[in-house]
Amino acid sequence: MTQTLTGPAALTRLTEDEALFRDSVYEFADKEIRPLSREMDEHAKMSRELIDKLFELGIMGIEVPESRAGATFFHSVLAVESLSRVDPSIGVLVDVQNTLVINAILRWGSEQIKHRYLPKLASSTIGAYCLSEAGSGSDAFALTTRAIEKGDGYALTGRKLWITNGNEADLFIVFATMNPEAGYRGITAFLVDRGMAGFTVGKKEDKLGIRASSTCELLFEDCVVPRSAVLGEVGKGYKVAIETLNEGRIGIGAQMVGLAQGALDHTVKYVRDRKQFGKPISDFQGVQFQLARMAIDVETSRLLVYNAARLRDAGLPFLQEAAMCKIVSSEAAERVTSAAVNLYGGYGFVKDYPVEKLYRDAKIGQIYEGTSNMQLVTIAKGLLG
Repeated sequence: MTQTLTGPAALTRLTEDEALFRDSVYEFADKEIRPLSREMDEHAKMSRELIDKLFELGIMGIEVPESRAGATFFHSVLAVESLSRVDPSIGVLVDVQNTLVINAILRWGSEQIKHRYLPKLASSTIGAYCLSEAGSGSDAFALTTRAIEKGDGYALTGRKLWITNGNEADLFIVFATMNPEAGYRGITAFLVDRGMAGFTVGKKEDKLGIRASSTCELLFEDCVVPRSAVLGEVGKGYKVAIETLNEGRIGIGAQMVGLAQGALDHTVKYVRDRKQFGKPISDFQGVQFQLARMAIDVETSRLLVYNAARLRDAGLPFLQEAAMCKIVSSEAAERVTSAAVNLYGGYGFVKDYPVEKLYRDAKIGQIYEGTSNMQLVTIAKGLLG
């Protein structure tokens, strides 16, 4: 695991503050989340009491100045990694809250918006980021949700799909087009509160993995929001989306690193305890080689994620690095969890043991916030100019 130091050095070495923060989040996850993880997965529902404890811990608004002085984007990455080591569903809840919703408001919100929403997001309110539609996945800006001027505001009409935190959220960043003929330049981002007339949360998806994390459709039927609800500028929603998602991909990378580390932790313990042919299976070289490759996958992914996060905090370009960390970590998580199931043998295939869940949870990493193919497109464009 990572070590601490007082000055800059290896990417995975943390300052004392960073190490204390990471350890405190993991201790919380081990004590408060682990006992609930299987039940939340089975019922596909997140504990509200647990969510309240996340707010109390101060990790639902990490970069909000009033929440934790001196916190950085890298602290959000550490929190997502530590939580996902126990339950990736909780990891993505905190990830979307910090790297997408709060990040977008910090960067693009007016002072009025920041004053109204940031304190609530840090203390009690969950946010959701609403871009995807039935015909707008990898082609993210092929939006059909419309926004038209109406009175002193804008009326939103359309349908969003696959929205993380949809059941729990009270604040939604919604992307809609005001001028379909203008393509991506017609898109604007709006802030919509739960309970507004014309807005309803629809079907909740029944998913393969990260089941405790809600994924829902959203329906807008002449939902009128005030002009003050525009996030950024009218017609600049594409910029809000692109720049926020670049950072969100680092958060997903952190989720996958934590998930893979959790699977490796479980597997190391299991192979030491499991005996065959009169000795622990950890004594067999074939098992040792598989563990070694799992560890390589975890550490390689961590290096890429930490590098991208530190570049972001330093104000340096990180577009390619974010794409690289997401694709590498998500594919590594699938390999590591698959190897974990194999090493558990028959026990790995049943729900009584934790690696079965982590195996299911890993698959989404190659799909959401930009599929692996889209990350390859980004990387190739950077190479070819």
